[in-house]
Amino acid sequence: MTGDLRLRWLREGDEASFVAAHRAASSPHFVFGLGYVDGMVWGEYLAELADEQRGIRLRPGRVPATFLVAEHGRQIVGRLSVRHRLNDFLEREGGHIGYGVVPEFRRRGFATSMLRQALVIARSHGVDRSLLVCDVDNAASARVIERCGGVLENSIVDDAGVVLRRYWIE
Repeated sequence: MTGDLRLRWLREGDEASFVAAHRAASSPHFVFGLGYVDGMVWGEYLAELADEQRGIRLRPGRVPATFLVAEHGRQIVGRLSVRHRLNDFLEREGGHIGYGVVPEFRRRGFATSMLRQALVIARSHGVDRSLLVCDVDNAASARVIERCGGVLENSIVDDAGVVLRRYWIE
């Protein structure tokens, strides 16, 4: 089923489907559209993502990163962010790779396919050892990370009191 899953950059015509995915997948502990704020000008959001990819005009706390959506058929089913390096926050709580699948598309293998592809992208940016972090309560994400070779380093409590599992993938 995930054979035709592909990762790609957002485009001008993606606004409505991306906003719908953002609203469906975001929660108090997870933001689907990193840096996206409801109602912002779509072209400005795309420009911010392009700048972040190139590592220019970064907002405070941000690092160079590749932000892609996962598309199955013609639908956005998920997104991922591959950070090209870590800052203090990412080294503790965020990791090199963040991903999410829209709820209606979960449990179909998309997250595993996305993470495998993200690891290739990370390596292309010089990240040979990737840190991944998930909430201790997110058993599905832990399984995906472990399925892709993740080795648990430790668990920590973040600033909001959430217990996080920290994995490394070589």
